[in-house]
Amino acid sequence: MPRRPSAPTLDRVSEEVRELSEDQTGADAGTQDAVLLFVGGPLDGRVEIREARHGEPLPTVTHVHLHGGPKVVHRYDLTPLGPQAGVYHLRPRQMVRDQSVAE
Repeated sequence: MPRRPSAPTLDRVSEEVRELSEDQTGADAGTQDAVLLFVGGPLDGRVEIREARHGEPLPTVTHVHLHGGPKVVHRYDLTPLGPQAGVYHLRPRQMVRDQSVAE
């Protein structure tokens, strides 16, 4: 059975994100792209480059997974690491009962 590659640790990836953001010089923070890392859930390990033209990163990102069963919603909250870097952490799940179905 092939081994799965080990997942990146937050410490190592955070350092890489800081290095990427520090490498961008010559412009102020408002005109530079942001490097964003997702930790936990289905987006774990994803790195996104948010172009400066889109503005500041959102404080919360919602990911909805649609499949044959009920939809699965994950929310990620932003922790800034600097003006051009941040980490989205998976928000703990909240159990919500669907009120639209009659009992």
